[in-house]
Amino acid sequence: MSKFYPLSVAAVTHETRDCIAVTFAVPPELQQSFQYQQGQHLTLRTHINGEDVRRSYSICSAVQDNRLRVAIKRTPGGLFSTWANEAVKPGTMLEVMPPMGHFNVPLDAANRKQYMAFAAGSGITPMLSIIKTTLMTEPNSSFTLFYGNRASSSVIFKGELGDLKDIYTDRLNIVYVMSREQQDIELFNGRITKEKTKQFLRLWVNPADYDTAFICGPEDMMHGVSEALQEAGMPKANIKIELFAASIPKHQHKPRAAAELGTGLTEVTVVLDGNHTTFTMDKDKESILDAGLKAGIDMRYSCKGGVCSTCRCKVLDGKVDMDVNYALEDYEIARGFVLSCQSFPVTDKVVVDFDQAE
Repeated sequence: MSKFYPLSVAAVTHETRDCIAVTFAVPPELQQSFQYQQGQHLTLRTHINGEDVRRSYSICSAVQDNRLRVAIKRTPGGLFSTWANEAVKPGTMLEVMPPMGHFNVPLDAANRKQYMAFAAGSGITPMLSIIKTTLMTEPNSSFTLFYGNRASSSVIFKGELGDLKDIYTDRLNIVYVMSREQQDIELFNGRITKEKTKQFLRLWVNPADYDTAFICGPEDMMHGVSEALQEAGMPKANIKIELFAASIPKHQHKPRAAAELGTGLTEVTVVLDGNHTTFTMDKDKESILDAGLKAGIDMRYSCKGGVCSTCRCKVLDGKVDMDVNYALEDYEIARGFVLSCQSFPVTDKVVVDFDQAE
């Protein structure tokens, strides 16, 4: 699970001026390792100017496509995204970790459900996978997408979304919301905020008719939409959230009082790929991930911001404090899962397992 594999780029398409879609060639012997579910992501690694650089990007193809593809949008000051948009071409080799993530719900051909999705900018990438897979798997289900952008020229996958709309005319409804391009219907102008979502729920869709809502975009948009949906009566458990990496909030760890921690050191055991490795670390100076990397363990990670879930592991013994969490569902936390990049030991002994998926 934690291993990177070298994959060759099979194709690169320019979706917008600052966004490319990258398709990987997966050799037969790795097909099983790279089977994916809708809404999952890949962690990519390369070396730029001698620096080990890792980023996570959502898979943007349907499960039925059997095509491993991600979209990489150039972000201001983004080291990896800038390099990728300028240098990646067919034949480029990238190190890729097998698919991860739980931004989805189980699908069944017998379902008759209604789903809605709210996306902004590159937040469309997992939504395209989710929407297309769902419509192909569940012939009696439907999807409504609210998609926010600055202008029509910045709409990622506009052509593919249009093709999907033509195929699933009666089961797919797409609402484009533009912040810098005036549209005829005033409701569709502006940003997707809590207030805008309330207007959609009052004037356009009835949340009581929908089974699940997916949200992917900047942090403020994500929280606003979720709050509006819950206030309109949708249970929190029916709302799936995925914050994209470009919107990682800045966070500074605040050390606890020494009296709360007891002894200053803790013994940490990491279970990874069947191996057990133990090291000693300070309780409140660095995360388990950072301490493990310093101890020479090749632990998996990407964003280090509590967003991508690449560093997800399960606490088997002891207790940790998790600073921030934008990736784990409540049920995962209840089962003992944490993000090692945000986890600080508070007991004298901690055992974390990276091999347990559920």
